[in-house]
Amino acid sequence: MSCDHCSPAAGCAGCGSLSLGAKRGNGLVFALVGQPNSGKSTLFNGLTGSHQHVGNWPGKTVEQKVGEFELSGKKNQVVDLPGAYSLTANSPEEEVTHDFLISGDVDAALVVVDASQLERSLFILADFAACAPQTPCVLVLNLMDIAEQQGKRIDAKKLESRLGVPVVPFVAADAKHYGDLLAAMERAVSGKTLIDTASLNQEFATHDDTVQGAGAAKFAWIDGVLEGAVRSPEKMHRLSRFDKIAIGSRWSKPLAIAMILLGFMLAFVPATPIMILGGGISTLGQMAAAALIEAGAPAVLANLLWGVVANSLCFAVMMTGYVFGINLVFLAYEESGYMARISYVFDETMARFGLQGKSLMPFLMCFGCTMGGVSGARVIDSWGQRMLTMMMAWAIPCATTWGVVPVLAVTFFGAGAPLVIAAIFVVCLFMMWVVGRIFGPKLAPKDARAGLVMELPPYHKPRMKNVLRGALLKSWSMFRRAFKIVALFTLVIWLLTYTASGNMEDSALYAIGMAIEPFTRIFGMGWETFTAWFCALAIKESAVGVLSAVFSGSTTPNAAIVGAVTGTAAIAPNIGEIIATHISAPEALAFIFAFTFNMPCAASCSMTVAESHSPKWVAITGVFYICSSLLLGCAAYHVGLLLFA
Repeated sequence: MSCDHCSPAAGCAGCGSLSLGAKRGNGLVFALVGQPNSGKSTLFNGLTGSHQHVGNWPGKTVEQKVGEFELSGKKNQVVDLPGAYSLTANSPEEEVTHDFLISGDVDAALVVVDASQLERSLFILADFAACAPQTPCVLVLNLMDIAEQQGKRIDAKKLESRLGVPVVPFVAADAKHYGDLLAAMERAVSGKTLIDTASLNQEFATHDDTVQGAGAAKFAWIDGVLEGAVRSPEKMHRLSRFDKIAIGSRWSKPLAIAMILLGFMLAFVPATPIMILGGGISTLGQMAAAALIEAGAPAVLANLLWGVVANSLCFAVMMTGYVFGINLVFLAYEESGYMARISYVFDETMARFGLQGKSLMPFLMCFGCTMGGVSGARVIDSWGQRMLTMMMAWAIPCATTWGVVPVLAVTFFGAGAPLVIAAIFVVCLFMMWVVGRIFGPKLAPKDARAGLVMELPPYHKPRMKNVLRGALLKSWSMFRRAFKIVALFTLVIWLLTYTASGNMEDSALYAIGMAIEPFTRIFGMGWETFTAWFCALAIKESAVGVLSAVFSGSTTPNAAIVGAVTGTAAIAPNIGEIIATHISAPEALAFIFAFTFNMPCAASCSMTVAESHSPKWVAITGVFYICSSLLLGCAAYHVGLLLFA
């Protein structure tokens, strides 16, 4: 057995292996191997549907995707290995892919390549042939529709005869192609079809035994395999007119930002109906609670049904609506080929922070919703850089925060409100810098940072059926996790704030608040503003509703908390004036900064756990932001004392 650390002739020095991490059962195990943007994930979703789960490889902070599918009437497993441009184990992702392929756990591999760029994308097949020559495989020529649009003609039968393994022309987004693929997979397993490496070994023998020599040998082998099997049109445009602007001019960055902002606005088109539906769930819950009371049920049971169950479901549905819209739009961008251009344009800028160009999109998406930004970070190849991106993204105030902060800033500081907003942007950048300085060396050390290495895919019309399916799968996964976490947080807050009398002073939170107020005063907040800060951990929208409840007494505190997001909370119309009569300007400044830079809502935290697969790092991030927000509140309070004494 050999690997790409050496040539096949030299033999392998001995590489470790990783177990599957999932029950093998009696079925077969197939591995999906391919470069980023080859359509590998689309193929994985097409094979498995909802029968998949995601975790981390044992002992690795690298995503592991395993799914089930049927072949010959039996359940089998397919493992979507991390996208990699080679198998040289220079990164954790490449190491995982390499080690799993030589572990002996794989019955056959599906090597997925971009049919529109075979000269470059077949390099992964050359690596596979050198790494796992004894593993049966199928070569999947994905994106055949794009290759045909370019005028290319590929002779799959000729490639199959030269390679010795099944070669399948394929379009992962089209269900009618999966029958041929399954048939080829059966043939590969039953016939133990192996890549004919004789010509590859000859190329290795005629080239230098160096990294450069090995690369030259593989490209020479690829040229021989493709000779006469691929016909391309004589004239092909190297750079479209649009690309001259998108990646090659001074307007490339403004264009990218404009396209992302346009994506935010377009996301509300499909999201709005779902968010309206979510708001209706709260109304139905309130009606059901009233019916229970009329039927003689205990008031506490009815309040629990509406306050926790219905409103948690309402919030989860509303947030899922926005995430669905974001995914729908940006998956369409990705399908069209433009998303890769955005990453390319901003790669140099992001590299200064130890990140990739792909980190820009999550940052900008966070101005709309932190969940959208966290979800967008999944396109980053390196786990460390992906985790660091999500940690930095938490510092960016979401749309809900911007709905609360200006109200308080204008109320207390009038014409000085723009200065407060400007200070928030400065502190936001400072927080991101601090996160990078503290956690960057651990998550993305300089010697392990992965730069942006990618092929710019050709432009093509998005396959909306595939885009819709991907958005639905991601949104459903987010909804399940968000509902569980939001329901738990809401239940805890409901228990702390529920009062049968409706009197704030009868609530457990009031008692706790009065007891700890000497402590909260250290950070410039009284128990009222501290309560709003605390409740925002569950739902950001609850902050103004809570302040309205505790200062105006217009509603029970638990009703304000769970109803603020749906618009059913009784928020006083002159809430700014009411708050101004109860707290000082320094305390307002302290609350603004503590609230803005606190950890995001429970749903966003849940999404971060789902995307990072590391509860430990999410907990570290949460503690960091909670402590930082309180320290910023303290600093803002003392600055306020100097300015407004």
